[in-house]
Amino acid sequence: MDISIIVAVAENGVIGKDNQLLWRLSEDLKLFKKRTTNHAIIMGRKTYDSIGKPLPNRLNIVISRSKDLEIEGCLVADSLEKAIELAQNDSDKEEIFIIGGEKIYTLAESLATKLYLTKVQVNLEGDAFFNLKPYENWTTVSSEHYKKDERNEYDFEVLEVIRTNMEAIRN
Repeated sequence: MDISIIVAVAENGVIGKDNQLLWRLSEDLKLFKKRTTNHAIIMGRKTYDSIGKPLPNRLNIVISRSKDLEIEGCLVADSLEKAIELAQNDSDKEEIFIIGGEKIYTLAESLATKLYLTKVQVNLEGDAFFNLKPYENWTTVSSEHYKKDERNEYDFEVLEVIRTNMEAIRN
């Protein structure tokens, strides 16, 4: 089962400000929906709050330190590991998506096997960041460029990147 991070990042590493996305990219949102529908998605509580409701046709899992938090239409876990376990117990999901925010992405670095990365070609001020450094040696398997237009606020590139198994390459 793949554990996939899906994230959109500005050139300066910014992913958001005041718990909100900083861009409107219609094509990227369509890709997000297509990729995550019928799969488990894992997010932090602040990310859930910014969305405001469970995303349809997905197993929504929210991570929160609050032991008594209940969210209609979502499962709640108190750690990333427990959230992944909940997703794995839902046997018809072959891919789990980590959808944010910053703290959850950081926790997922060592567990992820795939990264769906949208590189937004802009520098913006923000208060949430994504560190690309841990993924520098991963292998890009696909890349597609999109131009700014009436439905996409900035030029952007969508990459699918997989963890490179260095031991397998050496043998």
